[in-house]
Amino acid sequence: MSKIVIIGPAFPLRGGLASFDERLARQFAKEGHETLIYTFSLQYPNFLFPGTTQYSDSEPPKDINIKVCINSINPLNWLRVGIQIEKENADIIIVRYWLPFMAPCLGTICRITGRNKKTAIVALIDNILPHEKRFGDRFLSKYFTDSVDKFITMSQHVKHELLSFTNKPTKLVNHPLIDNFGTKIDKDEARTLLNLPADRFIFLFFGFIRKYKGLDMLIDAIDFIPKNKNITLVIAGEFYADESEIVSQISASSSKESIISRTHYISDDEVARYFSASDCVIQPYRSATQSGVTPLAYHFEVPMIVTNVGALPDLVPESLGIVCDPVPESIAAAMVNITELDMNKFNQEIKIEKQKLSWQQFTEAIITI
Repeated sequence: MSKIVIIGPAFPLRGGLASFDERLARQFAKEGHETLIYTFSLQYPNFLFPGTTQYSDSEPPKDINIKVCINSINPLNWLRVGIQIEKENADIIIVRYWLPFMAPCLGTICRITGRNKKTAIVALIDNILPHEKRFGDRFLSKYFTDSVDKFITMSQHVKHELLSFTNKPTKLVNHPLIDNFGTKIDKDEARTLLNLPADRFIFLFFGFIRKYKGLDMLIDAIDFIPKNKNITLVIAGEFYADESEIVSQISASSSKESIISRTHYISDDEVARYFSASDCVIQPYRSATQSGVTPLAYHFEVPMIVTNVGALPDLVPESLGIVCDPVPESIAAAMVNITELDMNKFNQEIKIEKQKLSWQQFTEAIITI
Protein backbone atom coordinates (compact mmCIF):
# COMPACT_ATOMS: atom_id res chain seq x y z
CA MET A 1 0.00 0.00 0.00
CA SER A 2 1.01 3.61 -0.55
CA LYS A 3 1.59 6.67 1.58
CA ILE A 4 -0.59 9.50 0.27
CA VAL A 5 -0.51 13.19 1.18
CA ILE A 6 -3.40 15.47 0.17
CA ILE A 7 -2.68 19.21 0.02
CA GLY A 8 -5.83 21.30 0.08
CA PRO A 9 -8.72 22.66 2.16
CA ALA A 10 -9.86 20.55 5.12
CA PHE A 11 -11.00 21.09 8.70
CA PRO A 12 -11.00 23.62 10.36
CA LEU A 13 -11.97 25.15 6.99
CA ARG A 14 -15.50 24.58 5.76
CA GLY A 15 -17.13 24.27 2.35
CA GLY A 16 -17.30 21.86 -0.57
CA LEU A 17 -13.57 21.54 -1.23
CA ALA A 18 -12.86 20.72 2.42
CA SER A 19 -15.64 18.12 2.51
CA PHE A 20 -14.36 16.57 -0.73
CA ASP A 21 -10.75 16.32 0.50
CA GLU A 22 -11.81 14.74 3.78
CA ARG A 23 -14.02 12.21 1.96
CA LEU A 24 -11.13 11.40 -0.41
CA ALA A 25 -8.80 10.82 2.54
CA ARG A 26 -11.32 8.46 4.12
CA GLN A 27 -11.60 6.49 0.89
CA PHE A 28 -7.84 6.05 0.59
CA ALA A 29 -7.66 4.99 4.25
CA LYS A 30 -10.50 2.51 3.70
CA GLU A 31 -8.45 0.98 0.89
CA GLY A 32 -5.50 0.52 3.24
CA HIS A 33 -3.31 3.50 2.29
CA GLU A 34 -1.57 5.65 4.89
CA THR A 35 -3.20 9.03 4.30
CA LEU A 36 -2.86 12.53 5.72
CA ILE A 37 -3.95 16.02 4.74
CA TYR A 38 -1.90 19.21 4.83
CA THR A 39 -4.30 22.13 4.99
CA PHE A 40 -4.29 25.88 5.54
CA SER A 41 -3.81 27.76 8.76
CA LEU A 42 -4.59 30.80 6.61
CA GLN A 43 -6.37 30.17 3.32
CA TYR A 44 -7.52 33.70 2.40
CA PRO A 45 -6.88 37.01 4.15
CA ASN A 46 -10.22 38.12 5.60
CA PHE A 47 -10.48 41.09 3.26
CA LEU A 48 -10.39 38.73 0.25
CA PHE A 49 -13.00 36.32 1.61
CA PRO A 50 -16.56 37.15 0.46
CA GLY A 51 -18.50 35.07 3.01
CA THR A 52 -19.09 35.40 6.74
CA THR A 53 -16.39 32.98 7.92
CA GLN A 54 -13.95 30.48 6.45
CA TYR A 55 -14.08 28.19 9.46
CA SER A 56 -16.29 25.31 10.52
CA ASP A 57 -18.08 25.19 13.87
CA SER A 58 -18.27 21.38 13.75
CA GLU A 59 -16.20 19.00 15.85
CA PRO A 60 -12.81 18.04 14.33
CA PRO A 61 -12.90 14.74 12.44
CA LYS A 62 -11.32 12.04 14.58
CA ASP A 63 -10.61 9.59 11.76
CA ILE A 64 -8.35 11.80 9.57
CA ASN A 65 -4.79 12.96 10.19
CA ILE A 66 -4.93 16.70 9.33
CA LYS A 67 -1.94 19.02 9.67
CA VAL A 68 -3.04 22.67 9.79
CA CYS A 69 0.06 24.61 8.74
CA ILE A 70 -0.05 26.24 5.27
CA ASN A 71 -0.15 30.04 5.08
CA SER A 72 -1.19 31.03 1.55
CA ILE A 73 0.51 34.46 1.66
CA ASN A 74 3.76 33.76 3.56
CA PRO A 75 6.66 32.62 1.31
CA LEU A 76 8.80 31.56 4.29
CA ASN A 77 5.96 29.29 5.37
CA TRP A 78 5.84 27.74 1.88
CA LEU A 79 9.51 26.79 2.19
CA ARG A 80 9.06 25.28 5.66
CA VAL A 81 5.95 23.33 4.68
CA GLY A 82 7.55 22.14 1.44
CA ILE A 83 10.52 20.74 3.35
CA GLN A 84 8.19 19.13 5.90
CA ILE A 85 6.10 17.42 3.21
CA GLU A 86 9.24 16.36 1.33
CA LYS A 87 10.35 14.52 4.48
CA GLU A 88 7.05 12.59 4.53
CA ASN A 89 8.57 10.61 1.64
CA ALA A 90 5.09 9.96 0.26
CA ASP A 91 4.42 7.81 -2.76
CA ILE A 92 1.75 10.21 -4.06
CA ILE A 93 0.97 13.84 -3.30
CA ILE A 94 -2.46 15.03 -4.43
CA VAL A 95 -2.63 18.81 -4.58
CA ARG A 96 -5.95 20.58 -5.01
CA TYR A 97 -5.98 23.53 -7.45
CA TRP A 98 -9.01 25.76 -7.87
CA LEU A 99 -7.83 29.37 -8.04
CA PRO A 100 -4.75 31.16 -9.51
CA PHE A 101 -4.41 33.06 -6.22
CA MET A 102 -3.13 29.78 -4.74
CA ALA A 103 -0.52 29.20 -7.47
CA PRO A 104 2.52 30.86 -5.79
CA CYS A 105 1.92 28.97 -2.54
CA LEU A 106 1.06 25.57 -3.99
CA GLY A 107 3.51 25.80 -6.90
CA THR A 108 6.40 26.56 -4.54
CA ILE A 109 5.49 23.77 -2.11
CA CYS A 110 5.26 21.28 -5.00
CA ARG A 111 8.66 22.31 -6.36
CA ILE A 112 10.24 21.56 -2.99
CA THR A 113 8.39 18.29 -2.34
CA GLY A 114 9.29 17.02 -5.80
CA ARG A 115 13.02 17.08 -5.08
CA ASN A 116 13.09 13.63 -3.46
CA LYS A 117 12.65 11.92 -6.88
CA LYS A 118 10.32 9.35 -5.32
CA THR A 119 7.04 11.19 -4.88
CA ALA A 120 4.58 11.51 -7.77
CA ILE A 121 2.75 14.83 -7.60
CA VAL A 122 -0.79 14.67 -9.01
CA ALA A 123 -2.84 17.86 -9.32
CA LEU A 124 -6.59 17.62 -8.93
CA ILE A 125 -7.82 20.53 -11.05
CA ASP A 126 -11.21 22.07 -10.26
CA ASN A 127 -10.54 25.17 -12.38
CA ILE A 128 -7.35 26.06 -14.23
CA LEU A 129 -8.81 29.50 -14.97
CA PRO A 130 -11.39 31.12 -12.68
CA HIS A 131 -14.98 31.97 -13.56
CA GLU A 132 -14.26 35.67 -12.97
CA LYS A 133 -11.01 36.09 -14.90
CA ARG A 134 -8.30 38.56 -13.86
CA PHE A 135 -5.04 39.84 -15.27
CA GLY A 136 -2.21 37.41 -14.50
CA ASP A 137 -4.37 34.26 -14.19
CA ARG A 138 -2.59 32.42 -17.01
CA PHE A 139 0.88 33.31 -15.72
CA LEU A 140 0.02 32.09 -12.21
CA SER A 141 -1.60 28.86 -13.40
CA LYS A 142 1.42 28.12 -15.61
CA TYR A 143 3.67 28.52 -12.57
CA PHE A 144 1.57 25.89 -10.83
CA THR A 145 1.24 23.41 -13.70
CA ASP A 146 5.01 23.44 -14.23
CA SER A 147 5.46 22.23 -10.63
CA VAL A 148 3.50 18.96 -10.81
CA ASP A 149 3.81 15.68 -12.70
CA LYS A 150 0.29 14.63 -13.69
CA PHE A 151 -3.28 15.88 -13.65
CA ILE A 152 -6.81 14.74 -12.87
CA THR A 153 -9.77 16.79 -14.14
CA MET A 154 -13.47 16.21 -13.54
CA SER A 155 -14.82 17.76 -16.72
CA GLN A 156 -13.92 17.85 -20.40
CA HIS A 157 -14.12 21.65 -20.28
CA VAL A 158 -11.38 21.90 -17.64
CA LYS A 159 -9.27 19.29 -19.40
CA HIS A 160 -9.46 21.28 -22.63
CA GLU A 161 -8.33 24.45 -20.84
CA LEU A 162 -5.58 22.57 -19.03
CA LEU A 163 -4.11 21.25 -22.28
CA SER A 164 -3.31 24.82 -23.28
CA PHE A 165 -0.90 24.92 -20.31
CA THR A 166 0.77 21.52 -20.38
CA ASN A 167 1.24 18.25 -22.29
CA LYS A 168 1.90 16.22 -19.14
CA PRO A 169 -0.28 13.11 -18.50
CA THR A 170 -3.89 14.11 -17.87
CA LYS A 171 -6.90 11.95 -17.03
CA LEU A 172 -10.59 12.85 -17.03
CA VAL A 173 -12.55 11.19 -14.22
CA ASN A 174 -16.19 11.57 -13.19
CA HIS A 175 -16.76 13.67 -10.09
CA PRO A 176 -17.62 11.09 -7.41
CA LEU A 177 -20.85 11.19 -5.45
CA ILE A 178 -20.86 13.62 -2.57
CA ASP A 179 -22.19 11.11 -0.08
CA ASN A 180 -20.86 12.45 3.22
CA PHE A 181 -23.95 14.46 4.17
CA GLY A 182 -26.13 11.55 5.20
CA THR A 183 -28.89 9.74 3.37
CA LYS A 184 -32.17 10.84 1.86
CA ILE A 185 -35.06 11.21 4.27
CA ASP A 186 -38.83 11.28 3.71
CA LYS A 187 -39.86 14.35 1.69
CA ASP A 188 -42.72 15.35 4.02
CA GLU A 189 -40.46 15.00 7.06
CA ALA A 190 -37.76 17.13 5.42
CA ARG A 191 -40.26 19.85 4.54
CA THR A 192 -41.62 19.86 8.08
CA LEU A 193 -38.13 20.17 9.56
CA LEU A 194 -37.33 23.09 7.21
CA ASN A 195 -40.77 24.72 7.51
CA LEU A 196 -41.35 24.43 3.75
CA PRO A 197 -44.78 24.07 2.11
CA ALA A 198 -45.98 20.49 1.80
CA ASP A 199 -48.13 20.93 -1.31
CA ARG A 200 -45.79 22.77 -3.72
CA PHE A 201 -43.38 21.62 -6.43
CA ILE A 202 -40.08 22.78 -4.92
CA PHE A 203 -37.08 23.83 -6.99
CA LEU A 204 -33.79 24.08 -5.09
CA PHE A 205 -30.99 26.53 -5.90
CA PHE A 206 -28.16 25.37 -3.64
CA GLY A 207 -24.68 26.65 -2.84
CA PHE A 208 -22.67 29.83 -2.55
CA ILE A 209 -24.32 32.68 -4.45
CA ARG A 210 -22.01 34.22 -7.04
CA LYS A 211 -22.65 36.15 -10.24
CA TYR A 212 -21.74 33.32 -12.63
CA LYS A 213 -24.33 31.02 -11.07
CA GLY A 214 -27.16 33.03 -12.62
CA LEU A 215 -29.54 33.34 -9.68
CA ASP A 216 -30.76 36.65 -11.09
CA MET A 217 -31.83 34.89 -14.31
CA LEU A 218 -33.65 32.25 -12.27
CA ILE A 219 -35.57 34.89 -10.32
CA ASP A 220 -36.55 36.53 -13.61
CA ALA A 221 -37.63 33.12 -14.92
CA ILE A 222 -40.15 32.65 -12.11
CA ASP A 223 -42.20 35.54 -13.52
CA PHE A 224 -42.69 33.59 -16.78
CA ILE A 225 -44.25 30.60 -14.99
CA PRO A 226 -48.06 30.48 -14.75
CA LYS A 227 -49.26 30.89 -11.16
CA ASN A 228 -51.36 27.72 -11.41
CA LYS A 229 -48.18 25.64 -11.64
CA ASN A 230 -47.94 25.85 -7.85
CA ILE A 231 -44.13 26.04 -7.72
CA THR A 232 -41.77 27.33 -5.04
CA LEU A 233 -38.12 28.28 -5.44
CA VAL A 234 -35.93 27.70 -2.38
CA ILE A 235 -32.61 29.57 -2.39
CA ALA A 236 -30.28 27.82 0.06
CA GLY A 237 -26.78 29.20 0.37
CA GLU A 238 -24.61 32.06 1.51
CA PHE A 239 -24.05 35.22 -0.51
CA TYR A 240 -20.57 35.58 -1.98
CA ALA A 241 -21.65 38.43 -4.29
CA ASP A 242 -24.59 40.58 -5.38
CA GLU A 243 -26.56 40.38 -2.12
CA SER A 244 -28.21 43.80 -2.35
CA GLU A 245 -29.05 43.29 -6.04
CA ILE A 246 -30.65 39.88 -5.46
CA VAL A 247 -32.59 41.03 -2.39
CA SER A 248 -33.94 44.02 -4.34
CA GLN A 249 -34.78 41.83 -7.32
CA ILE A 250 -36.79 39.42 -5.19
CA SER A 251 -38.57 42.29 -3.47
CA ALA A 252 -39.60 43.72 -6.85
CA SER A 253 -40.66 40.39 -8.36
CA SER A 254 -44.33 39.76 -9.03
CA SER A 255 -43.64 36.16 -7.93
CA LYS A 256 -41.90 36.94 -4.64
CA GLU A 257 -44.47 34.86 -2.72
CA SER A 258 -43.10 31.83 -4.58
CA ILE A 259 -39.49 32.45 -3.45
CA ILE A 260 -38.10 31.32 -0.09
CA SER A 261 -34.64 32.65 0.81
CA ARG A 262 -32.43 30.75 3.24
CA THR A 263 -29.34 32.78 2.43
CA HIS A 264 -27.01 31.62 5.17
CA TYR A 265 -24.29 29.00 5.21
CA ILE A 266 -26.02 25.62 5.03
CA SER A 267 -24.56 23.42 7.76
CA ASP A 268 -23.66 19.80 7.07
CA ASP A 269 -26.66 18.44 8.95
CA GLU A 270 -29.05 20.63 6.90
CA VAL A 271 -27.86 19.48 3.47
CA ALA A 272 -29.80 16.21 3.42
CA ARG A 273 -32.97 18.02 4.49
CA TYR A 274 -32.87 20.55 1.64
CA PHE A 275 -32.20 17.95 -1.06
CA SER A 276 -34.75 15.51 0.39
CA ALA A 277 -37.38 18.26 0.49
CA SER A 278 -36.88 19.18 -3.16
CA ASP A 279 -38.51 17.94 -6.35
CA CYS A 280 -35.83 19.36 -8.67
CA VAL A 281 -32.38 20.92 -8.29
CA ILE A 282 -31.77 23.84 -10.66
CA GLN A 283 -28.42 25.28 -11.79
CA PRO A 284 -29.02 28.33 -14.04
CA TYR A 285 -25.32 29.05 -14.48
CA ARG A 286 -23.86 31.55 -16.94
CA SER A 287 -20.58 29.59 -17.02
CA ALA A 288 -19.39 26.39 -15.43
CA THR A 289 -16.69 23.78 -15.30
CA GLN A 290 -18.01 20.92 -13.22
CA SER A 291 -20.30 21.48 -10.25
CA GLY A 292 -20.30 19.86 -6.83
CA VAL A 293 -24.06 20.40 -6.67
CA THR A 294 -24.63 17.86 -9.45
CA PRO A 295 -23.13 14.84 -7.62
CA LEU A 296 -25.02 15.96 -4.51
CA ALA A 297 -28.26 15.80 -6.49
CA TYR A 298 -27.23 12.36 -7.79
CA HIS A 299 -26.60 11.14 -4.25
CA PHE A 300 -30.00 12.31 -3.03
CA GLU A 301 -31.65 11.11 -6.26
CA VAL A 302 -33.16 14.45 -7.26
CA PRO A 303 -33.67 15.34 -10.97
CA MET A 304 -31.92 18.45 -12.30
CA ILE A 305 -32.32 21.39 -14.63
CA VAL A 306 -28.99 22.80 -15.83
CA THR A 307 -28.04 25.39 -18.41
CA ASN A 308 -26.11 24.49 -21.53
CA VAL A 309 -22.74 25.80 -20.34
CA GLY A 310 -19.38 24.18 -19.57
CA ALA A 311 -19.57 20.56 -18.49
CA LEU A 312 -23.07 20.73 -16.99
CA PRO A 313 -24.87 19.14 -20.00
CA ASP A 314 -22.40 16.23 -19.98
CA LEU A 315 -23.42 15.42 -16.41
CA VAL A 316 -27.18 15.57 -16.97
CA PRO A 317 -28.36 13.31 -19.81
CA GLU A 318 -32.01 13.46 -20.86
CA SER A 319 -32.93 10.58 -18.57
CA LEU A 320 -31.82 12.54 -15.50
CA GLY A 321 -33.11 16.04 -16.12
CA ILE A 322 -33.42 18.90 -18.58
CA VAL A 323 -30.79 21.07 -20.25
CA CYS A 324 -31.86 24.58 -21.22
CA ASP A 325 -30.33 27.81 -22.50
CA PRO A 326 -28.96 30.36 -20.00
CA VAL A 327 -31.77 32.87 -20.47
CA PRO A 328 -34.86 33.38 -18.25
CA GLU A 329 -37.41 32.30 -20.89
CA SER A 330 -35.66 28.96 -21.53
CA ILE A 331 -35.14 28.33 -17.81
CA ALA A 332 -38.84 28.99 -17.17
CA ALA A 333 -39.90 26.63 -19.99
CA ALA A 334 -37.70 23.86 -18.53
CA MET A 335 -39.21 24.40 -15.09
CA VAL A 336 -42.74 24.12 -16.45
CA ASN A 337 -41.77 21.07 -18.50
CA ILE A 338 -40.30 19.12 -15.60
CA THR A 339 -43.40 19.62 -13.45
CA GLU A 340 -45.38 17.76 -16.12
CA LEU A 341 -43.04 14.75 -16.41
CA ASP A 342 -42.99 11.45 -14.53
CA MET A 343 -40.70 12.16 -11.57
CA ASN A 344 -40.61 8.51 -10.54
CA LYS A 345 -38.97 7.64 -13.86
CA PHE A 346 -36.28 10.27 -13.26
CA ASN A 347 -35.66 8.90 -9.78
CA GLN A 348 -35.24 5.34 -11.05
CA GLU A 349 -32.79 6.40 -13.77
CA ILE A 350 -30.71 8.36 -11.25
CA LYS A 351 -30.41 5.27 -9.03
CA ILE A 352 -28.80 3.48 -12.00
CA GLU A 353 -26.55 6.34 -13.11
CA LYS A 354 -25.14 7.06 -9.65
CA GLN A 355 -23.47 3.65 -9.56
CA LYS A 356 -20.91 5.00 -12.06
CA LEU A 357 -19.77 7.72 -9.66
CA SER A 358 -18.11 5.69 -6.92
CA TRP A 359 -15.17 6.93 -4.86
CA GLN A 360 -13.32 3.71 -5.65
CA GLN A 361 -13.23 4.56 -9.37
CA PHE A 362 -11.87 7.99 -8.43
CA THR A 363 -9.05 6.74 -6.19
CA GLU A 364 -8.18 4.05 -8.74
CA ALA A 365 -7.77 6.72 -11.42
CA ILE A 366 -5.40 8.72 -9.22
CA ILE A 367 -3.26 5.71 -8.37
CA THR A 368 -3.11 4.35 -11.92
CA ILE A 369 -2.15 7.65 -13.52
